[in-house]
Amino acid sequence: MVLLFSTQALADCVSLVSFTDWFAQDTHSVVFYRGSRPLGTLNVPDCSINPSSTIRLSKSYVCDLDKIVIDGEECTIMTVTSASF
Repeated sequence: MVLLFSTQALADCVSLVSFTDWFAQDTHSVVFYRGSRPLGTLNVPDCSINPSSTIRLSKSYVCDLDKIVIDGEECTIMTVTSASF
């Protein structure tokens, strides 16, 4: 039972259904916004993100280890961090 709680504590998820914009924080992290309010940050170590990248979500509620498409390449989201309000 301890392992179950430990695994859940490590994973994070965020709803990006209402995002209106995104910003490449660095070449492997992207912050999604609704207006000027941040929704969450995704870290994608196996793909590069630049300000002119095309980003496509495969679903609107994303969690650690889900997939995202960046510039036509499927990438694994290593970590998702929800924005705290």
